Amino acid sequence: MNADHRKAMEIALTLLDYADDVTASDVEEAVDKALGAVGQANVDVGELRRDVESRCNVWLPTEQVLNGREDHVPWLDVARDEIEWNFWDRYRRYLGRKGWAPAQIRSINQVTDRILGSFEKPDRPGRWDRRGMVVGQVQSGKTANYTGVICKAADAGYRLIVVLAGLHNSLRSQTQHRLDMEFLGFDTRSNRSYDQTNAKVGVGQMKGKFLHVHSLTSSDEKGDFQVKVAKQVWLNAGGGDPVILVVKKNASVLRNLHLWATRLNQELDPETGQQIVRDVPLLVIDDEADNASVNTKARPSGENGHPIDDYDPTKINGLIRKLLRTFEKSAYLAYTATPFANIFIDADEKTDKYGEDLFPRSFIINLRPPSNYVGVNTVFGLDSDVNSGIEGQAGLPIIGTFDDHEIWLPNKHKKDTVPGRLPASLLTAVNAFLLATAARRVRGHEDHNSMLVHVTRFTDVQALVRRALHEHLDLMRQRVWHGDPASRDSPWLALESLWRTDFVPTTDALLRNPDLTSEVGAVVDWTQIRDALPGVLDDVELRVLNGKSEDALTYSEAERPLTLIAVGGDKLSRGLTLEGLTVSYYLRASKMYDTLMQMGRWFGYRPDYLDLCRLYTTEELAGWYRDIALANEELLREFEYMAALGKTPQEYGLRVRAHPDGLMITARTKMRNGTDVDITFSQTISESITFETDGEVLRNNLATTEHLVSAMGTPAPRQGVLDTVRWDNVPAHDVLDFLDGYEASDVATKAQPRALAEYIRTLLTTKEPELTTWTVGLVSVSGNDRTTHKIGDFEVGLVERALYLPKERASAGPEYKAGLRAGNDRYVIRRLVSPSDERMDLSDEEAKQALEMTKQAWQLDPKTRKTAPSVPGGLSIRDVRPPSRGLLLLYPLKPDTWMHPDLPPVGFALSFPTSRTAKTIKYRVTNLWWDQEFGSQDSDEEQP
Repeated sequence: MNADHRKAMEIALTLLDYADDVTASDVEEAVDKALGAVGQANVDVGELRRDVESRCNVWLPTEQVLNGREDHVPWLDVARDEIEWNFWDRYRRYLGRKGWAPAQIRSINQVTDRILGSFEKPDRPGRWDRRGMVVGQVQSGKTANYTGVICKAADAGYRLIVVLAGLHNSLRSQTQHRLDMEFLGFDTRSNRSYDQTNAKVGVGQMKGKFLHVHSLTSSDEKGDFQVKVAKQVWLNAGGGDPVILVVKKNASVLRNLHLWATRLNQELDPETGQQIVRDVPLLVIDDEADNASVNTKARPSGENGHPIDDYDPTKINGLIRKLLRTFEKSAYLAYTATPFANIFIDADEKTDKYGEDLFPRSFIINLRPPSNYVGVNTVFGLDSDVNSGIEGQAGLPIIGTFDDHEIWLPNKHKKDTVPGRLPASLLTAVNAFLLATAARRVRGHEDHNSMLVHVTRFTDVQALVRRALHEHLDLMRQRVWHGDPASRDSPWLALESLWRTDFVPTTDALLRNPDLTSEVGAVVDWTQIRDALPGVLDDVELRVLNGKSEDALTYSEAERPLTLIAVGGDKLSRGLTLEGLTVSYYLRASKMYDTLMQMGRWFGYRPDYLDLCRLYTTEELAGWYRDIALANEELLREFEYMAALGKTPQEYGLRVRAHPDGLMITARTKMRNGTDVDITFSQTISESITFETDGEVLRNNLATTEHLVSAMGTPAPRQGVLDTVRWDNVPAHDVLDFLDGYEASDVATKAQPRALAEYIRTLLTTKEPELTTWTVGLVSVSGNDRTTHKIGDFEVGLVERALYLPKERASAGPEYKAGLRAGNDRYVIRRLVSPSDERMDLSDEEAKQALEMTKQAWQLDPKTRKTAPSVPGGLSIRDVRPPSRGLLLLYPLKPDTWMHPDLPPVGFALSFPTSRTAKTIKYRVTNLWWDQEFGSQDSDEEQP
């Protein structure tokens, strides 16, 4: 994208700024006017039109807000016309110049209004303290969002703004540079005066009066807050000009910041006896708030065994709380893509010295990303889940899996390990990066290009990997420039083969997907790539990013776009942005949901080059991400459901899907208040999908089923042509007898009859008993070719379910089945329940109500499917069913070829209504169990 193209797009988008529904003719007219102003000589008209259309067709979902009921005075709607929105208006115009779609700018305007309005009015009298959290997606634009909040807060009258920007200098520097460009308007590196005499950049170059704002930190790598520097600058922090500081989450820095702040307005609070700063409204933005900000220290107990109220939390957590407590008026806003740890903060914890903990009691805002965001669901795909109403989704064909790394760099290597010869998979990844960069250049992208190599946390090993890559690239350059292109060791052969067998079909596949065509650039042929590759090879730089290396990401200082391969560990795991990231080679395994998600630097926006992006990783890691995608999506759905119910953050209960292979939600110390895993069956469906094939077990379960059928007596009249047999008003004790007699597989964790029976018995004994009557369905298929089996007096058509291989995520074939033996191997299926079966007990009115609820949920987030639902979803079905009635479904299954032919397994499913009084079933693991499972390999710290 050259300068003329960029300028024409900026003009066209500005012309379309206030249109609610942009049509093709609107785009055509705006493009014509833009070309009239810029000229057509250096602009591809078709490409420009397509770029403008793609930005105008971005769909933005509505954010979901959970607001607390604490003392809060709504103020923004009344005060809006009184405020001069100078900082916001300048930032809004700057976003348009950057190429943001009008709809995106309107969306960020709306959501930042919601956030600002959830604070208090800065001049509200008295003492107040607001605590909130914004949940976004990894690399989805959280920085742009909080920059908008900062602009509006400054306009509204917040006079001191502190941004907590990660643990490393590089991330703090990157964040400061972004705010230099988009809020301050001047380069804080130019000198140490921290005022407007510096060179104007970003918003500072926009037309209009220059806006006065002061920074006590700079974007230099060593530009963090220092008391001696702050003393040199006279500032009235409660005066007319806002003051901003961008600081690391470092105990020494935060201690000095607190010391400086207490001297702004020295006064003792008569209530606490501690120093207080009055009439200086403070806003604290905590970026990556689940990292380092959470108190991981357990509350100690006194001699009587009771927890001590006053104790010292972890240093960073305590210093953030002390800073907030020092100010009479404060607002704390946490930003994170992985809110697990923050939700587990004790909402009631408070000490005299540090005040309240950082639980987001005032509000929680869930930001769904726009339609052009490429996240974990898009990259890895999504498994369907009937419990949550989640539909399956295929991943992108951009993932390459490998297993050739163990000899080169074993998973459990040590800090003094010397890696062997670079594996073929890494060489392929390097070739993919060269090809992707060449293709972007051919497409006219005048932007940075980056590759991520994240294979170890040990800094010395990272340096050795960088050296090996450097030697490999040097050899490639020699062979490209001086070698015979037809020789067997020529890089040209491998490059052309990879282009033709991987890149060409991937581009074709994405172009055929109507949801992704706007993210794919122009088709490029091999001759164009071949001509561009030598220049790419010449430009490639290698940098190691860790605590010991002097290398840094210097995108802003580069005179021309960088072509960069970054080798690193923890520095690349959180917050740090690799601009133009196209290829990632990823080995660094963690067993924490949040850590794995944060390591996904490949998520984000890839306009016009999504088809060129590649992720090389192990099959296990790719599978983990797909599992986490489901857990994450389920959490967000539940989050939005809680918002729809109007629950407060204090009432919001986080339920995160457990992982079958031992992945954990977050670090044990961050789940101190959630070590007990609480599980409830309210509004869920539990179904058996794993079966033992031992003859005695199968005979027992058949007999248990026949006993239930006999006890229930005459069934209800059959509905239509269905062969399924239904009984209504079955007493709970019959269902309990069935569960007590049924023998489940030990690994069938989602359908353990003992736990389910305990849940039912608990609800039967409450003050207002629930689950007192049941509908029971004996599912039977029809058809002339069905296999039947007699259960009681009924000839039942056996239900067919394919043998499923969870690791391969596919049905088993004949060759696999040939090695199985009845009694030795388990029969595993993917799903037992057909969704329509779950609504068999609904009355017409209940079915109508459930469908309406399903449609309402869809309207909140229509991206989940393209058309409005025509049948009720599982959550809605269970919600309309009265608490007194449950549903039990019985599925006699057709034995697979290797199983006992005359002993059909019987699967069962229990569909529970929403309960008013349901208690949870708790599981707890010891610290020793945790340490043995996870050890210290997932430490957040960079290892020397």
